[in-house]
Amino acid sequence: MSQSIIWVHGDCLSPQNPALVEYPDTPTIWVWDQNLLAEWKISFKRILFIYECLLELPVVIRRGDVVQELITFAQENNADKIVTVNSPSPRFEEICGQLEKSWELEVFEVEPFFDYDGFIDLKRFSRYWKVAEKYVFD
Repeated sequence: MSQSIIWVHGDCLSPQNPALVEYPDTPTIWVWDQNLLAEWKISFKRILFIYECLLELPVVIRRGDVVQELITFAQENNADKIVTVNSPSPRFEEICGQLEKSWELEVFEVEPFFDYDGFIDLKRFSRYWKVAEKYVFD
């Protein structure tokens, strides 16, 4: 029987995250991605919002290189599988590609908030919401 850890990332901070629901009482980690924070120039307000969301989840919070922190956490918990939820982020695909070289990876799909096939700027919630509200409140 395999031992798992859950990787929670910014595209599913919900207590109803499918990985958390499917694997209750499983060691869970969030990693503050230093490179992403610097590259995207994430504001203090956004960081605080994410942190407050994390306080509602059963996660260990770390900072650093996401792949290295996930591997270290998996080793600390004698895990051979990393469980997470899908993300549209190219960075997510890159991280998963690195992890899959040495770890079993289980990725859950998340029910979309609304159906939309066009481009949405995900750097700011207000830009996302400007598109989303047209579909959510029809």
